[in-house]
Amino acid sequence: MELKTRLDHIHSEEEFRRVIQEHEKAMICCGRMGPMCLPVYAAMEILKEKHKEVAFYDMPFDHPDAHVIRNLPECSKFMGLPYTVYFKSGKVVKATTSIQSQEQVESILNQYF
Repeated sequence: MELKTRLDHIHSEEEFRRVIQEHEKAMICCGRMGPMCLPVYAAMEILKEKHKEVAFYDMPFDHPDAHVIRNLPECSKFMGLPYTVYFKSGKVVKATTSIQSQEQVESILNQYF
C-alpha cells in the first residue's frame, strides 16, 4: 500500500519514528489518493524544492501503522482527510486536517520552521 506521490513514503511505525528522530523539521501528510488529499501532496511536492531544510513525507491513512498519526492528541478531533502534521525536534508543532492550499502550507512552514 503506497501513495502515488513524488514524496518520500513512510510504511511503518519504525520508519515514522526514524523520520521524526533523524529530521529536525518534518511534515507528514497521512491520507489517501482522494480529492481533499491530492492538493496537499501537490503543494508538498512543490514546496520541498524551496524548503530543503524540511523532510516531506506521506503515509497511507489506512495502513495499520498509521495509528501513529491518527491517534496523536493533536489529531483527536479531526474528521476529514488528510491529517497533516508538522514536527520540529521530534515534537508536534502544528497539525491540520482537510484540504490545504500551497499558500496555507507555506504559511505554516514559515511560521513554525
